[in-house]
Amino acid sequence: MEETGFKLEIPIVQGGMGVGVSLGGLAGAVAGCGGAGTISTAQIGFREPDFMEHPLQANLRAIKKEIAKAKEIAGGRGMVGVNIMTVTREYASYVREAVESGADFIVSGAGLPMDLPTLTRGSFVRRIPVVSSLKAASVICKRWMKKEEAMPDAVIIEGPLAGGHLGFTKEEAERSESSWYEEEIKKIVAFLRSFGAEHGKYIPVITAGGFRTHKDFLRQKELGADAIQVATRFVVTEECDAATAFKQAYVNCKKEDIEIIKSPVGMPGRAIRNYFIEKAKQGRIPPEKCLGCLSVCNPAQTPYCITQALIRAVTGDTENGLVFCGANAWQEDRIRTVREVIRELLK
Repeated sequence: MEETGFKLEIPIVQGGMGVGVSLGGLAGAVAGCGGAGTISTAQIGFREPDFMEHPLQANLRAIKKEIAKAKEIAGGRGMVGVNIMTVTREYASYVREAVESGADFIVSGAGLPMDLPTLTRGSFVRRIPVVSSLKAASVICKRWMKKEEAMPDAVIIEGPLAGGHLGFTKEEAERSESSWYEEEIKKIVAFLRSFGAEHGKYIPVITAGGFRTHKDFLRQKELGADAIQVATRFVVTEECDAATAFKQAYVNCKKEDIEIIKSPVGMPGRAIRNYFIEKAKQGRIPPEKCLGCLSVCNPAQTPYCITQALIRAVTGDTENGLVFCGANAWQEDRIRTVREVIRELLK
């Protein structure tokens, strides 16, 4: 059976985290260890001098810079890719820039990335959709095959303990264990194995959501995963691109500080409770300016500007910003290195 070309020295994929949490520094460090480093393109150009006036141009320019930075750090090892949310405004422009800038792969979720094969036609970039249900996996695979005779080069199955935006109901995301979700993982894996065999191509499966230990890694292998995606653990590393105060918010938080909020995107999201979240519960916080990040956002009605909230947090103002995290962030006790985290996961 033909391989997809998504092969790693070590079966670890670092999850994409925006705004500005996983840029070239973190992605390059993970790739340099033989894994897959993922750069989040969500408002990636927020540090560019013209970001407030020309956010799209600043973001496209930053994609090129951060991919080049990550590849230089990686030194030819591993893979460097990007995460582009399907709900990103000007989604096609981001995908084309990533391809032209030499991304090894594109991860796309927060919706169904139906146009990804068309937008990347003729390129060598690996296409990786993110799903949380068998239905989503089936729809994507069948639509890609019918429209472009294309198949995913890997599929990420993201579970309910993941950080940031979630493809679950608030009630599902609030369940303290994820074992109930394992049956869905098995169904998705079985479908991908069958679909791949039918079309002569092996589709690697990457599971995600709340993994911290070698035991977690082994359990996912038992469920059929070829690799795991880890995000929260890589936030609390020296190489992470976020401010030290952002990382320290993970170290300092308690289990009861982590809650499910309703994001302006309309999806549940997992974050650390702080002054900003409590203030947002009291009423709408009008955006200072629309920065055109998401196609699903109406600036006249949004409860707050998610771009501005995330930028404040990642640059160190963790009380007046939005600090997304995974369900197990409270278990982080210190800042490590990327190499230490990978060693602990793989033993």
